Amino acid sequence: MNIPVLIANLLTFLAFIVHAFVGDKELKIIEPSYEKDEKFIKQEKWTMARSSWHWISFDLLFASIGLGVINFTDYFEKEKQLLEILAIYFFGYGIAWLIGITISKDFPMKFLKLGQWILLWVISGLIYWGIK
Repeated sequence: MNIPVLIANLLTFLAFIVHAFVGDKELKIIEPSYEKDEKFIKQEKWTMARSSWHWISFDLLFASIGLGVINFTDYFEKEKQLLEILAIYFFGYGIAWLIGITISKDFPMKFLKLGQWILLWVISGLIYWGIK
């Protein structure tokens, strides 16, 4: 058992749970009302954003399953390469998140309030550490 990969696995699974269930409740707060959206344009955009949201939920779930299979079985022959890919994957997600924050309108402490990039880089670092 690889402890850093196990911790990354747990963090990824917890992120999936929070993202899929708590995040969906938060998205419902900004759901547009039908009275002000006669052509359903805002509803269409909101539904697209919600679907994209759960696309990320699936990514987190699938990565968590992959990490679990790597950590608890000998199913994959080239686990090191898969872990390298996952480390880069989470690091890249962190960069994408920072870019999204950077190009968005400013508000106080936005890099800390929207600090999911920190979690993504911690997961990436743990996976990378687990490769050694």
